[in-house]
Amino acid sequence: MAGPGFTPHSIPLPRGGEGVIRIANAQGFWGDDADAPARLVSQAAVDVLTLDYCAEVSMSILARQKQKDPTLGYARDFLETLKTLVPFLKGGGRLVTNAGGLNPRECAMASASLLKQAGLHTSLGIVEGDDVLNQVRQSPSDFSHLESSRPITEVLDRLLTANAYIGAEPVAQALRQGAQIVIAGRLADPSLVVGPAAAHFGWSFEDWDRLAGATIAGHVIECGAQATGGISTHWMSLDRVADIGFPIVEIATDGSFIVTKPPNTGGEVSDRTVKEQLLYEMGDPGNFLTPDVTASILPAQVRDLGGDRVGVIGVAGSPRPQKYKVSATYRAGFRSTCMLTIVGRGAVAKARRSGQVVRDKLLARGLTLERLHIEVLGAGDAALGILGMRDDLTEVVLRITAADPRREAIEFFSRQLVPLVTAGPQGTTGYFDARGDVREYYAFWPTLIDRDRVQINVELMRA
Repeated sequence: MAGPGFTPHSIPLPRGGEGVIRIANAQGFWGDDADAPARLVSQAAVDVLTLDYCAEVSMSILARQKQKDPTLGYARDFLETLKTLVPFLKGGGRLVTNAGGLNPRECAMASASLLKQAGLHTSLGIVEGDDVLNQVRQSPSDFSHLESSRPITEVLDRLLTANAYIGAEPVAQALRQGAQIVIAGRLADPSLVVGPAAAHFGWSFEDWDRLAGATIAGHVIECGAQATGGISTHWMSLDRVADIGFPIVEIATDGSFIVTKPPNTGGEVSDRTVKEQLLYEMGDPGNFLTPDVTASILPAQVRDLGGDRVGVIGVAGSPRPQKYKVSATYRAGFRSTCMLTIVGRGAVAKARRSGQVVRDKLLARGLTLERLHIEVLGAGDAALGILGMRDDLTEVVLRITAADPRREAIEFFSRQLVPLVTAGPQGTTGYFDARGDVREYYAFWPTLIDRDRVQINVELMRA
């Protein structure tokens, strides 16, 4: 990617600073710190705030909600967050989110109503079309499993959702048409950043190097505080992790960028935190496939500029894939997780024998479950093969998870650990976790769809 290198921008940078757009992300997933968005925009000047709510499991949860009430199917937590962002929006900030989930229109309508009540009259962009469930049902032979090549007909009668990971172009379109807030469904995570950058600089969506740079910028901040030290290998040495700052990228017109965070916040932005996040879920670093571009970080340079500022230049881009990836989910059956705490000498051996008791009870009933996973937490089972196994512990947790298409089989399983509170080994405790809830669970089906079969629609709505 062309570019003269790094310009030492100061913090805070005035909104709309020459040659750069400041984009922050304050939600890495549905359930992230609800106070982070308002806190971030009060701590630093940003042009665009992104909020990432969608994950594969999220779509299944939203589908269940929409089945019960057709006006639902979006991340309702977003509305509470939106209330806290009214001052930011009144100040001219822009907001891009995939909180629309399976129902971007209803999410936008609810948002518009909330903003009107707050005295903010603005324009919202709605991005729809990522829901391809009908296309999958109409032509199931075209949607085999991306990894195993199994035909989707195996699960077609249990299929719940199918959403294409769409790209940034409709977001840029909505912003260029005057939207202050853009609400989408299964927008690919990096595209939350690519759209505002492309709209701001007027990039073509065939300007591969610039798109690749913005894509990697979006990739770095998409998981929120992971870019500022969260789950890093040196997390224990970080200062003020209870007040960890959320990340900001300053993207230049050539697609190079600087990663930073609000001043006087916890955590760290350094070459090590940025490099760790660069490789997170990357796959092939020379061919990072997104709906906007195929990006390569192999020629990129990462430079620690000091003061919680890290620059990235040299990301290369090539044409985007001809297909969208599709995240489909289906009803996979029922499952339950039961736990007991076992303390005292021989705790590991006692826990393993207790697990065998449950297995024996299932066999005595003639039940062979589709999945039965017995773990002794603390003894090395949770990271099997990574950490050494230990048998000399005096406190462990026995955790057993079962899954099966038959609800009645899981109901029976869920009752088998409780009796060990009195019939099991000495030192057994934790009655209230011993009988787990029986819940329906969902499985992920990745597949592909031709781009021309996905009809994306952009519409503006006034609040």
